[in-house]
Amino acid sequence: MNSQLILDEKFTNIQKAQAGLTRLFKKAQNDKSFYRVMKNDKPLGVLIPNALWEDFIEDMEAMSSPRYIARIAKARKEKGGKTLEQVEKELGL
Repeated sequence: MNSQLILDEKFTNIQKAQAGLTRLFKKAQNDKSFYRVMKNDKPLGVLIPNALWEDFIEDMEAMSSPRYIARIAKARKEKGGKTLEQVEKELGL
């Protein structure tokens, strides 16, 4: 994900969600967004397209791995890293 998740949030009310659930999932998938479903201005839940949900699950599994966290910590302590600009230049971006 390249953007902040909160910017991908949209809102709908329960009546619209019930009337067009498939349409909402397709729109969310195409927009790479998700919908917070509201009733009387109170949140009931969230409609998340499957691809985004799978990304969440993968990230949560990685972050729950002590080995993965240790590798990140080790990499952050190492010297000789590259800046984003250096990587982009090397990749021709």
